[in-house]
Amino acid sequence: MVIVTTIRREVLTLPAAELGPDNPLPPLRLLHEVHRIDDRDREELPREMARQVGYERLRSLLPVRVRDGYGRTREPREIDTLVIENDRLKATVLPGLGGRVASLLHKPTGRELLYRNPVFQPANFALNGAWFSGGIEWNIGATGHTPLSCAPLHAARVPAPDGGEMLRLWEWDRLRDLPFQIDLWLPDGSDFLYVGVRVRNPQERPVPTYWWSNIAVPEECRVLAPADEAWHFGYERRLRRVPVPTYDGIDRTYPLNSPYAADYFYEIDDDRRRWIAALDADGHGLVQTSTDVLRGRKLFVWGNGDGGRRWQEWLTEPGTGGYCEIQAGLARTQLEHVRLEPESELSWLEAYGPLDAHPEGEWAAVLRGAEVRLEAALPRAELDAAYSAWKPYADTEPGEVLAAGSGWGALEVLRADWKLPGTPFDEDTLGEEQEPWVQLLRAGSFPEPRRVRPPGQTLVAPHWRDMLETAPATPLTEYHLGVAQWHAGDRAQAVRSWERALELAPSLWPLLRCLAVADQESGNHERAAVRYADAFDDLCHERRDNGESWTAATAALGRETIEALLAVGRTAQARGVWQRLHPATRERGRFRLIEVGLLRAEGRDEEALDVFRAGFEVADLREGAEALGRLWSRITDEPLPPHYDFRMRPTES
Repeated sequence: MVIVTTIRREVLTLPAAELGPDNPLPPLRLLHEVHRIDDRDREELPREMARQVGYERLRSLLPVRVRDGYGRTREPREIDTLVIENDRLKATVLPGLGGRVASLLHKPTGRELLYRNPVFQPANFALNGAWFSGGIEWNIGATGHTPLSCAPLHAARVPAPDGGEMLRLWEWDRLRDLPFQIDLWLPDGSDFLYVGVRVRNPQERPVPTYWWSNIAVPEECRVLAPADEAWHFGYERRLRRVPVPTYDGIDRTYPLNSPYAADYFYEIDDDRRRWIAALDADGHGLVQTSTDVLRGRKLFVWGNGDGGRRWQEWLTEPGTGGYCEIQAGLARTQLEHVRLEPESELSWLEAYGPLDAHPEGEWAAVLRGAEVRLEAALPRAELDAAYSAWKPYADTEPGEVLAAGSGWGALEVLRADWKLPGTPFDEDTLGEEQEPWVQLLRAGSFPEPRRVRPPGQTLVAPHWRDMLETAPATPLTEYHLGVAQWHAGDRAQAVRSWERALELAPSLWPLLRCLAVADQESGNHERAAVRYADAFDDLCHERRDNGESWTAATAALGRETIEALLAVGRTAQARGVWQRLHPATRERGRFRLIEVGLLRAEGRDEEALDVFRAGFEVADLREGAEALGRLWSRITDEPLPPHYDFRMRPTES
């Protein structure tokens, strides 16, 4: 048999915003979390679902850093891609951006099966900030979009079960310390992209696990899934069971029918095949199906309200079509985490391809017709057989390396001497970020930096915390130890570690900032404000230049300091901090919004309104955030201008 599937490198040029630097301050608190369930709804959940909803919810982003350095100025930029193609399909993958499948083109018809974003615009939707819309994304870690949304993955060629080649993507999930891999291949002559996924737990303890594959498709469609009920979750944070397709007199399987943004998690019977499809008015579209381990299916809609339409424009550009998401995950809902036993793994096979079926008519008949067409295009037994054929190849060592991810997996493998066939985390991927931790591992001491700079990332897993506790108690070691103790919930000990470090530390501001956060969390906002102000003073005296790392540190600490000072009425001090920010920082949209709050606190409402009227864009506006609307309403009774309207729920809620 002649194999015609190819894998090659290409370059995609898009109008793209720069990602910018990461926030150098350790995230001692979660970003605003919109995926919380109202306690009133817990008692109504099925037992397994209730248990998984309450199982090990994420308490901290550590050791991951927040990514908030991006803007909204887009220029043509080159993005490296890997293209896997046969005579029927062409899939374009972005290895440097979470392994996103940006495009899936059906060659015989010329149809793009996904929503393909014409720009690259980061927005504040990932657990750690930067995320972008479009294509197929792979979400691991915890409820929400993965911190790897805009991060590089390792990529290489691997033999495929049919004798051709697979594209393997793999990385280390730092939130849960789990290695994972994604194998993509196109059997010769197939209309379906096969995706084999494996998540492994090499540790000696159970780990909460999360996975959802999110597929963006044009929103002018009808979404089909084999269910008569769904769990509805909106930004009112209520989870309730609703009928499918219609409730409250509206057929919600048409994304543009919903007034507000919402999730619909379909309740699929155990004996039904797992699939979900989005079909246009002519009955053409995309279907995703999988082996049964990937049990959940979901529809996300932005809704037809002003806020939802504004978000659609925000994530791409005006004049382009909107999208919705069809998704597949390990549990019924994205509010749950699944227990992965020690030294075990989860694996499954997904398939993505075209589906032609009649989308209109009585629901049960529409589903039967779609299932018949799916079974003809890709029989369930054939998918199960493909999964069985793939499993032995999951351990195959990669061949030609096509892209490099991070060195964090290599550090963990070096520490534990884990054997992970198929996903090598080689020592040659270790870099500058891992270097001090390698020294701690090998020499038992944490190195002091050769030059003054913001402290690097802190590792917080129990084994690293233990090493920090036994290392010589230098100021930098005590700083990192305090962060690790804070993550573990030992806040009193964390405070003691930071306070000990203050006595000898040449750099005070990182410690003072951590202590200020601790004060806020304990309700001592006055002391927090004092410590924040002292921290910012120390940073301004210490910073050596206007380079990227110092500018990012000044912006991040300045923002937190102004907010802390305003919270306790120290308006004049807040203005002083504002004036010491870099001029370019003050022009960023986030800081224009801070300026509005500062002007209002000074009683200068008309000037605050002038800032609004002049116009600004808060690049890192958080999903579900209503700060713009609230601040506007405190200044004026005028209607909120449409370009500031990002409301995702009814105003009366």
